[in-house]
Amino acid sequence: MQTTFYDLLFTTAPGRVFSPRRSTEGLVRRALTAIGEGPKKVADVGTGTGAIAVTLAVHNPLIEVWAVDKNPDAVALAQANADLHDVGARVHALEGDLLEPVPVPVDVVVANLPYLPDSLHDSTYDREPPDAVYAPGDGLDPYRRLLNACRDGKLVTPGGVVLIQFHREALAANCWELEDLRGRLEQRAQAAA
Repeated sequence: MQTTFYDLLFTTAPGRVFSPRRSTEGLVRRALTAIGEGPKKVADVGTGTGAIAVTLAVHNPLIEVWAVDKNPDAVALAQANADLHDVGARVHALEGDLLEPVPVPVDVVVANLPYLPDSLHDSTYDREPPDAVYAPGDGLDPYRRLLNACRDGKLVTPGGVVLIQFHREALAANCWELEDLRGRLEQRAQAAA
């Protein structure tokens, strides 16, 4: 199957890899602004089809992107979509957890991770892999782990920016504001419950 995301055509694999949604285009816009004009190193965590990573690379020919996912089907699909858009040399699809497989510190981290609690089943996502949508407990553990990884200073450059998707909203913080971002994330999760 194919879908359009940010005016680009992407191959999808419903049921095996989370399909890109128009609501995530706001995250891409925010990321493009954060990246700016110059060369940057970017990580797209939880890449799925690679829609975010590929779109960023298409719109900024000076960036290099590491597209990470735990799902091997997603990694293969992200690389295929990067090749489809002739950015495969700058988009590196890697299998692994969060930022662990990224070989260099990055300037910008973009993530659309599972954040719905297991207890909040939403039929909108019935055709998606459950582990790409739902997370245990209050659902925020994947984002908590990502923010902790960013905070250690080895994976994100000083002054780096973290952008996350949460309930169709793009939230951003530089690496010194991660606790503030964690607080905003938890407040929004409580309000949505």
